Amino acid sequence: MTNQDDVRSLRTALDSFSEHWSPHRLARVNDYDVKVVKALGEFTRHSHPETDELFLVVSGTLVIQLRDGDVELGPGDVYVVPKGVEHCPRADGEVELVLLEPRGTVNTGDTPSVRTAEVRELG
Repeated sequence: MTNQDDVRSLRTALDSFSEHWSPHRLARVNDYDVKVVKALGEFTRHSHPETDELFLVVSGTLVIQLRDGDVELGPGDVYVVPKGVEHCPRADGEVELVLLEPRGTVNTGDTPSVRTAEVRELG
């Protein structure tokens, strides 16, 4: 039997905040966080030495800058940055994203910066 209180609306979650590069937890799956993020501008170049990072674009166009070339993602596209691979997400216009990462993963990985942010709970 389904518990309706456990249903989360992706649109409602994304509409509930306006800050860029500020991850919000939408749900937990085992030891993983499903996060929603709005992006605008260039993020910090970083890597996650211990984990892969999944990006799913909801709206807009995200460019993931890698050392060996860029990956461009549009609405509905999914890309996994392998663990240890340095990357720098860039959004020339506002982008709405879903991220899947192990619980406790820091958004700036191994490179703390002004963009480092704790994951926030949705209200």
